[in-house]
Amino acid sequence: MRLTSFYPVICTPRPAESHRFYTGLLGFETTFEADWYVSLRRPGTSPYELALLDYTHPTLPEAYRKPVQGLLLNFEVEDVDAEWGRLVLHEGLHPELDLRSEDFGQRHFIVADPNGVLIDVITPITPSEAYEDQYATP
Repeated sequence: MRLTSFYPVICTPRPAESHRFYTGLLGFETTFEADWYVSLRRPGTSPYELALLDYTHPTLPEAYRKPVQGLLLNFEVEDVDAEWGRLVLHEGLHPELDLRSEDFGQRHFIVADPNGVLIDVITPITPSEAYEDQYATP
């Protein structure tokens, strides 16, 4: 299989609210918009994509028409402390996990989108000695 694109599609009961969250707070731009489906892309040299789908739409097989559950999206950023200040302190998002440094090599915090999708905002840091050998070498 030769992929030309790959992106998650969040099945949501709140497409408009989710659209505002991802464009207003996380920098995505709209590439397609209908009342039941929104395609989003982060601009730049590595355009990241994400889509939002009204979970009741008939494009989904009927047995799978359910809102998203148990999804965690990782957003690696240059300065997690600055994003903590912007998203939590300034924008007022509720932290599901407070800003902290982990021995396994991440400084991060977690917030949730309007659907309960967890957004893990991460800056890689040097792991402790206990975790160094678990990383693959390039």
